[in-house]
Amino acid sequence: MSFLTPDQLVAAQKANIETLFGLTQKTFEGVEKLVELNLQVARSTLGDVAQSTHAVLSVKDAQELLSLQQAMLQPVAEKSAAYSRHLYEIAASTQAEVTKIAEAQMVDAQKKMMSMVDTAMKNAPAGTENATTLVKSAMAAANNAFETVQKAARQAAEVAEANMQAITNTALKAAAQPAAAAKGRRA
Repeated sequence: MSFLTPDQLVAAQKANIETLFGLTQKTFEGVEKLVELNLQVARSTLGDVAQSTHAVLSVKDAQELLSLQQAMLQPVAEKSAAYSRHLYEIAASTQAEVTKIAEAQMVDAQKKMMSMVDTAMKNAPAGTENATTLVKSAMAAANNAFETVQKAARQAAEVAEANMQAITNTALKAAAQPAAAAKGRRA
């Protein structure tokens, strides 16, 4: 007994190919954003290196060099933190898009599976009610497990985002301390 007709199989394959292309498109968009970010950082770094080189070459004594070095520390830390934050945002948004597509595909697959089970149950011989109840119960348990995993993944993503923000704030505060101390010594 076959549950799927050739037309249904072709439609399923077309849907799978469309999903694959959608996932591929979202992945490429993430890679494009990453390349763009890295190009911006490279341009900015080249400008910063040129400016720093000119500043170092104009230093007249060791105290001025030390002050210059400490003054450069904070912007470097801030730029590193900003880069990390942008990198995380790109990864998180790409992952969210991929997850959205995958979840939609999973919901659709669950609906189709339930439809197939319902059709099979309607055509099942008399006396198989217990088996059909068991199949429905197993499918409900699988759906609940999937939803629990989804919820845990979302919570893990929220924790990772909070941790990333905390690390960024800590790094910025740590970088600000030597710069503040250098300003205090100069005054």
